[in-house]
Amino acid sequence: MADLMVLFPLACGPWSYAVDRTSAETDQPNCFSSRILGKLPTAESQCQTREELPIHIIYIDIVGLTQFKRRVKAGYGKFSCLLRIVDSFGTEPAFNFEPYAKSRRLKTQWGMQNLNPQQFFTMFPHSPDNSFMGFVVEEHLNESESLTMMEKKDQAVVYGKAEYMWQGKEDYLAIIHKRLEVHGTVFTDPGGAHMSVVPQYIHNHGILSGPDLHRLLRQSKLFIGLGFPYEGPAPLEAIAHGCVFINPKFSPPHSSQNTKFFKGKPTMRKVTSQHPYVEEFVGEPHVYTVDIGDKDTLEQVIIHALNDINLNKVRPYMPYEFTKEGMLQRLNAYIEHQDFCTASLPQWPPTESVIVIAGELGKSCKDTCRQRDLICEPSYFKVINNRVTIEKHIGQLCADVVEGEDIYFPAFIPASQKCIIQRQLMLFSCVGEVADLSRLCPCRDYIPGQTALCKHCL
Repeated sequence: MADLMVLFPLACGPWSYAVDRTSAETDQPNCFSSRILGKLPTAESQCQTREELPIHIIYIDIVGLTQFKRRVKAGYGKFSCLLRIVDSFGTEPAFNFEPYAKSRRLKTQWGMQNLNPQQFFTMFPHSPDNSFMGFVVEEHLNESESLTMMEKKDQAVVYGKAEYMWQGKEDYLAIIHKRLEVHGTVFTDPGGAHMSVVPQYIHNHGILSGPDLHRLLRQSKLFIGLGFPYEGPAPLEAIAHGCVFINPKFSPPHSSQNTKFFKGKPTMRKVTSQHPYVEEFVGEPHVYTVDIGDKDTLEQVIIHALNDINLNKVRPYMPYEFTKEGMLQRLNAYIEHQDFCTASLPQWPPTESVIVIAGELGKSCKDTCRQRDLICEPSYFKVINNRVTIEKHIGQLCADVVEGEDIYFPAFIPASQKCIIQRQLMLFSCVGEVADLSRLCPCRDYIPGQTALCKHCL
């Protein structure tokens, strides 16, 4: 296990700190660019080894990385394998590897870092090519409040703090209002010239403190998604207080191809709902993912959800991976086992948790694994990237074997019985699909409630 972590925040703050190998003392709150970066040497000598560097692991974001590169200059190559990039929406291999991104016109201001994709740490486990860092869901209630289930009122809380999020949602909210008193926590400008889009029947509390918001959630039966913001912590907080989350479904899914918000982000991910994590890993009875434009289906979902709550079938629930203990367990495993500087370490996750599956035509490895309640494990692509393994799992011999550089390999083309081996290791990817290809996919199991870790990982 690394005996040291250095956290590089983007800005000044009370949680900013840096520690070097020669001292156990932590700096007072400081600024990123001056005091923390001042601890790092430039690589004045070409003979300087990584062991001479004063740090073992660097947590940083993309904007901070730009400052970091300017500071270390020629020494960046020695530091790059130590980096852990805090990256909310993830960076897919196609956007990360500079030559490929340029040739496919996938250049973005966040991409082309040429790192191991698992060095990107995401907010939710949506990109198996990256590492799921996550966060801890806030708890504001005192111990006595946490131990008792507050009586639920016939009310719902709408998820949307800004007025623009409410635009065009009148019919949707009216259906909720038919059965429940509807509350909001939206900021409205009392001196604004425009007419508020928040319906007059909404009991608007304005922006609440954490404890007050959590008490409101504990009293409420439904938490109502408006379709934006994407993938925030609030639905998990609501579910933890016994609310049912109404999760707007997107058809077609939102992506960089059709949604302005995702344009320029280093991912081609297709977002199927406002909160894909709770859709996929939590589900009913805590979450109902529904087309909010389908009034009949929406009404039935609301009736069903309220019936479950009234019959005491819905209890407060928190996925373990979003608790303090769950996050510490996950990060401890990463610190102990992830090493992007040394190629000769024992394989992790252990082989006992990994199986190889030949995917259906046109399926990504991410989807191939999820269909079997497994997770694509990108660190094993290099293990299965050979003719013998392909033939074993497709059940026939390769008529021809070629090498290629794309995000779909290793793979098999049934029409020509051709096997394709990945030539560029930076392009191993769980995502990506081509209609005439069967991808060879490494899939691992996972601990329920701790998707980042396999059953033999601890």
